[in-house]
Amino acid sequence: MKRIAIFGSGSGSNAEKICLFFKNSPDISVVLIGSNKKNSFILGRAKKLNISRVCFSKKDLNDFDVLNRFLIKKKVDYIVLAGFLLKIPLKMILFYKERIINIHPSLLPKYGGKGMYGQKVHSEVLKNQETKSGITIHLVNEKYDDGRILLQKECLIDKKETTQTLSKKVSSLEHAFFSKTIKKYILK
Repeated sequence: MKRIAIFGSGSGSNAEKICLFFKNSPDISVVLIGSNKKNSFILGRAKKLNISRVCFSKKDLNDFDVLNRFLIKKKVDYIVLAGFLLKIPLKMILFYKERIINIHPSLLPKYGGKGMYGQKVHSEVLKNQETKSGITIHLVNEKYDDGRILLQKECLIDKKETTQTLSKKVSSLEHAFFSKTIKKYILK
């Protein structure tokens, strides 16, 4: 049984979908949800789903030693970033080499990098009059949004698209493909 920790900073809709997807899996289990924001809705979802949760500071993440002891205690094999907004420290990347999976709301390499997340991405996509957007599921390395791509899925952009309607399209792709891609990668 492979054990997953999910890190998020916001609402946790992807985290909840992942938890429900693996709820009865004989191969993969979500054992922990972590956040850098104590009032994030993702921690509330974890409580509702009866999944262990941890809140940590940016300093805790960057030092990594204490957080890593906790991850080892929980026997975490993989970390999934679902709307997690802090840069992953090199110590963590090296310890979990090829075992940290992230999702990004654009077709990387476009619209990735520091500060590019959520509505900011959708706003830039529309501002540049792109005809398509989508999601990129990738491994995490030492650069923002630069790791090996596991999957990309696109959606077309209508002429009357808004950041809200584009966000819904991209969220639908995330919910449809993130859990399946995690499963495929872990069980490869």
